[in-house]
Amino acid sequence: MTAYLNALGVICSLGRGKAQVARNLFAGDCSGIRSETGWVPDRSLPVGAVHGELAAIPAELSRHRSRNNQLLLEAALQIQQDIDQAIQTYGRHRIGVVLGTSTSGIDEASQGLAHYVREQRFPDAYDYQQQELGAPANFLAEWLQLSGPAYVISTACTSSARALMSARRLLDLGLCDVVLCGGVDTLCKLTLNGFSALEAVSGERCNPFSANRNGINIGEAAVLFLMSKQSAGRQSIALLGSGASSDAHHISAPEPSGRGARQAMRKALSQASLQPEQIGYLNLHGTATQHNDAMESQAVTALFAHGVPCSSTKPMTGHTLGAAGALEAAFCWLSLHPDNQQHALPPHIWDGQPDPALPPLKWVTLADRLASTEPRYLMSNSFAFGGNNVSLIIGDAP
Repeated sequence: MTAYLNALGVICSLGRGKAQVARNLFAGDCSGIRSETGWVPDRSLPVGAVHGELAAIPAELSRHRSRNNQLLLEAALQIQQDIDQAIQTYGRHRIGVVLGTSTSGIDEASQGLAHYVREQRFPDAYDYQQQELGAPANFLAEWLQLSGPAYVISTACTSSARALMSARRLLDLGLCDVVLCGGVDTLCKLTLNGFSALEAVSGERCNPFSANRNGINIGEAAVLFLMSKQSAGRQSIALLGSGASSDAHHISAPEPSGRGARQAMRKALSQASLQPEQIGYLNLHGTATQHNDAMESQAVTALFAHGVPCSSTKPMTGHTLGAAGALEAAFCWLSLHPDNQQHALPPHIWDGQPDPALPPLKWVTLADRLASTEPRYLMSNSFAFGGNNVSLIIGDAP
């Protein structure tokens, strides 16, 4: 069964809404990555923050108030018309919600606990539900009054890629006719200090696959797809294949040979009934850490014997953690969308100094274009702690 991706709401450091995000993405705009203090003691760090006011959580849902849910609400409001149409067509009980997150409302929880330590009581606005991992799905389902399955997957940096996989299974099983799926993660001190403690955070804009790479930037984003059994009637884009593996090599370091990454990519190709040479673009996980980039370049080179146009988009957005899988799938969706009349692809932004220890890859430049003839197939990789690997294939639907 084809899992059509009929609508997209997105907000990240590249902008708000698919038009603004696409324009800045294809231009290679890194201006959303800005150095900020206050996240990690005694450090100024580049982060991919969303600036400006966010949509307010309705008063009757005040117990769900968190920045994470505000970002999610921003994405949902962009596609509210599509959601309302789905509710009218299928009924609230036939629409599911599957999201990925790693932070949920943990920043509000941290502030609440700090207040408790000082005052021996929680602030009036504090609610434990804010920090539960299931909070984004619970909020969205309650806001829309949906009664289909609603849950969150939290597998670190593959969370929202797995959410898309899980949403497709709900359609395959006949449990839903439509699933709102994607991911959301928010900048917070706990995350930034955690990655800083791992010595994984760069003090400069990240530089994936360069000889000079020295770590990640963290960002925030919300992404929401409307996945359906039925095409919306326009040029159709679908999740055609997905693959996952868990090599369990190490709690935080990837398996050096890329064995698990190759397995995930092969599974995605198999499910989509495609060969590697049919993939027109690959969005790399590309975190700009020493070990991830080394592993991924080996895995890609081994699988794509003739090369594949590829890029890491994290210098433009930062690593959005639990939202990254859905965000980078969204970049593939935007590349395929009819509004992309120039058939642009996300360029690889780096200092142009390859690491001689890594096999060379075929980097997308601002001048490169995706084929204009259908069908076109794009792949997106996401890799997480614990050897958790996911590859998705987004393409023109048959």
